[in-house]
Order: sequence, then structure tokens, then C-alpha cells
Amino acid sequence: MEERTQLDKTLKPHWVWAIALGSAIGWGSFVLPADWMAKPGPLGAAIGFGVGGLLMIIIAVSYGFLIRHFPVSGGEFAYAYLGFGRVHAYICGWFLVLGYMSIVALNASAMALLFKFTIPKVAMQGQMYNIAGWDVYFTEVVIATIALFVFAWLNIRGASFSGRLQFIFCVVLVLGVAALALGMFTHPDSSFSNLQPAFNPEIPALSAILTIVAIAPFAFVGFDNVPQSAEEFDFPAKKAFMLIVWALIIATLIYVANIMFTAVAMPWQDLVAKQSIWGTGDVVSGHFGSLGLAVLAIAICMGIFTGLNGFYVSASRLLFAMARAKILPDVFGKLHPKYRTPYAGIIFTLVICLAAPWFGRQVLLWIVDMASIGVAVAYFYTCFAAFKFFKWSGDDSVMEGAVSPGRKFCSLLGSIASLVFVGLLAIPGSPAFMGVQSWIALLIWLAIGVVFYMVRGKSFKQIPKKTLDYYILGEHSHLADGFNHQAPADADEKVAP
Repeated sequence: MEERTQLDKTLKPHWVWAIALGSAIGWGSFVLPADWMAKPGPLGAAIGFGVGGLLMIIIAVSYGFLIRHFPVSGGEFAYAYLGFGRVHAYICGWFLVLGYMSIVALNASAMALLFKFTIPKVAMQGQMYNIAGWDVYFTEVVIATIALFVFAWLNIRGASFSGRLQFIFCVVLVLGVAALALGMFTHPDSSFSNLQPAFNPEIPALSAILTIVAIAPFAFVGFDNVPQSAEEFDFPAKKAFMLIVWALIIATLIYVANIMFTAVAMPWQDLVAKQSIWGTGDVVSGHFGSLGLAVLAIAICMGIFTGLNGFYVSASRLLFAMARAKILPDVFGKLHPKYRTPYAGIIFTLVICLAAPWFGRQVLLWIVDMASIGVAVAYFYTCFAAFKFFKWSGDDSVMEGAVSPGRKFCSLLGSIASLVFVGLLAIPGSPAFMGVQSWIALLIWLAIGVVFYMVRGKSFKQIPKKTLDYYILGEHSHLADGFNHQAPADADEKVAP
């Protein structure tokens, strides 16, 4: 049995909170409020995000318990292994790798998009071609590339370095939102009468709200970066749950605040009818001029920076954990000789994402749409693994807190909510059903995953269970038997010495 490489414990609680919040709040919360209001209306959109945030907190109950007892890199990859075995762990991990990398690429392209909004003469230079209706400019590719390189370098420098920066970015982000909301709500040209009608009269309220609830896995994705970094906590892992909850509460408030302060500026139906490329930017600029737009741009920058930073952390830690489990090449499991970071995973994420700006934003949005299914699948694996372990009654001699009807019920609700998220995206006729392009992208990714597993899967299956428990769970591997996930067909015991 090889010695298991472990990450250093350097992350402080407020840094971890910032990783969760900053990853959940991205460019979209500042750019898309007018688009989100189009179907449900302002109140419907606010309710949709409120319901989505509540469902995420219910899902977080399972995360909190599993992080507490299994604070290891890999997060959902490790939980899927605990609950369902190695094949499901690979499936979950494969989906998540795509999801995390897509969001890194999306945030980098958002940096270029911000330049297009604020200083178009700089960003729109050197038009090269058009893909899916999106003009690709050489300067925007350069901007996105620089952002990817800078945050890759910051992450290689160490978890404590990037964690400290993440907290600073988050503080500036929250202050920016507070300033914009206070200014807009108190501006003499704003009026709460602009929120009327509260719901879109042309669309059934429930159906419209569900279109917002359906994007909750993508809107709030980022709180699950916490389990990816759990191995690096310098504090008791039991604190992770409340850090996640507070991050989700504040993220929900930010989403709702951005929608509402955009809507009070002018009649929301007129704002939607304008079909402006950036409704929030228009109303902020109209009320406060260049100063207001500068504050908004800073807040967006912070959202982009925290997303880039947080998902570089998650993607590299997930690749590190999968390599440590011998399902990915060993190079991803190596640490930087000076900074002790999984640098190969960071560089790999950088290289893959460098291709994204050349394809145009619309193509990237197709990938992100289908990546939302992957995130929801990971939520399901985590919640159902916890559900299998929690008991309605009995004793908790195997693991403290196992007997908990309340947690078992929450894990059941989380499992159902995760399946609802998948259904809203994948069932024809659903108000949030994915487009053809997203399905093509999903099938391509699944096909690549199947081919890759055919190459690595045989040796992965031959690793004895006790050895694999150790590789994935480390010093907590003795608790794995409490899940009883290994079926006879898994053949682990047949190859174990």
C-alpha cells in the first residue's frame, strides 16, 4: 500500500465561508436580474431564489454531516464512494470535474464580458469570427486568458494565500451590493410601484417560479467547494455546516437584493421589453452615472474573482482526490515542492479552460447548462449517501449523530430536491428543459468518460476495498464499513488479499 499524500491544514473558518459565498455569487447575479424577471416577474424571481436557497440549505444538512466525519479532499467523489461504491464515485467525480471547469471558464469569459459592457472600445478590438451568433474578438480572448493565468498562479502559491484573498474579495462584494441596494431603494426616481405587477400575468406563477428554482443548482453551486477543501481546515470540521448555511443565506439575500434594486428603478416590464444586453447596468448608470457604474463594476469583478479562485480550488482538489484513488493519472496527486498545492490539477484546469474564450460565450453557456445536471447529480449522491447512513432510531455507536430522524428526513428531502432539479432540466416539457446543443455537449462528455473508464477502470476495480478506503478516506477509513455500500457484485472482496 502506497503512502497517502495529504494536503496541509491552513484554511481558517472565515476563509472557508468566503470560498462558499464567493463561489455561489458570480457575474450572473449582477448581469442577469432583468432576464430572470422576464418570466416570473420581480416577486416571482425573488421567491424562486428564496425557495432555491432553502432547498440548498436542506441539501447542506447532508454535506455538513459528511464533512464532519470525512473531512477529505474530493467531497462528493468520496461521499458517492461511501454510499454506492467505486463506479458511482467515478461517475460523480467525472460530472463534477466538468462542472467545476465550466464555471472557471465561464468566469474568465465574464471578465471579458465586463470589459465589453464598461469599455467596449477596448474589449471589441480585432474581430475574428462569429460562433452561434456571438462575435469573438481577439482582445476579449486576451482578457479572459490573462484572468485564467493570474488565478492559476495565485492558487499555486498556496491555499492560505488564495483563502486570504477570497475573504477580502467577499467583503468588498458584500459592501458593493449593500451600497447599490441602499442607493437604489432611497433614490427619488425609484419607486416600489415599479414592481407591479409582482408576477408576470401572462405566465402561471408556479410554472414561472419553477424556472428560477431549476437554476438553483447552478446559481448556488460553490457551497460544495467547502467539502473539496475540507482536508485543509485548520479548525474542527463540525463548524463547516454553519459556515455553509451562513454563506447560503447571504448568497440568497444578494440574489434577491440585486433583483429588487434593479426592478424598483423603472417599471420592470418596460425594462424587460427593452431587451438590453445589461438591464442592471442601464438602471444603475441612469440613476448614478459613471460613479454608480464603477461601484457595480467593482462588485462584478469581486464576483468573478471569487468564482475563479473558488473553482480553481475545487477542480484541483477533486482531480487530486481522484488521482489519489488511482482512477486518474498519478501526476494529479503530486504537490508543489514549495507551496504544497496540487499544482498539476491547477495547470490542467488552466489548459482546458484556455480553449473556452475562442469558442464564444454562447457555446460556453450550452456547456454550463448541461453541467447543471452534473451538479444536481452530485447533490443527489451526497444526500442519498447520508440518507442511507442516518437512522430513524437505534444507537449511534458506529458514528456520532447517526441516529437522527430530523437529519434523515432532511437528507431524504435533499435527495428528492436533487432529482427534481435533474427532472426540470432533463424532462421534455419542463419549463427549464435543456436545449439540443446542451444535450449534444452532455452526450459528448459522457462518451469521453466511458472511454476513459475503459482505459483506467480495470486497474481501478482491482484495488482491494481496504486499500481504496485508505486512499480516499485516509485516517477516517475505519468508518467506511458503517455505510455497508459494497455489494457482492462489486468483487472487492474477491481481489482483496
